[in-house]
Amino acid sequence: MIRKAKVSDIKAIQALVNKHAANGAMLPLGISELYDKLRDFIVYEHDNKIVGVVALHFIWEGLAEIRSLAVDTDYQHQGIATSLVKRAIEDAREYGGSRVFALTYVPPFFEKNGFKEIDKAELPHKVWADCINCPKFPDCGEVPLALDL
Repeated sequence: MIRKAKVSDIKAIQALVNKHAANGAMLPLGISELYDKLRDFIVYEHDNKIVGVVALHFIWEGLAEIRSLAVDTDYQHQGIATSLVKRAIEDAREYGGSRVFALTYVPPFFEKNGFKEIDKAELPHKVWADCINCPKFPDCGEVPLALDL
């Protein structure tokens, strides 16, 4: 089941994201940050367990970012990540978004879902709001991809 995250999901979301962050696949999330951005998160629940998560965060005007996409390793390659991204795209459309982007180490996954590689220069609000504060800046190696809605 895919649904909006609840306060009771925060620790499970943090554990899932930070497990992937420990492997260098994404940045870790703190509890405070999760409470601040709880409404951005969508979860995939299976047998009362959070096995997948994604966040949709609006950056500027119609521009939204797909963040913190993670699926429990025991549940990968079952279409969960694709389902979460499709739901995030649907939500972006409902909010009136015109473009969704992701910064990723796995470009083929997003390309399979209709995203096209872009130049980071097309994302100045992201770079100056978030990337500049990242410990991996300016050479994180993530590839920016976008999907026009």
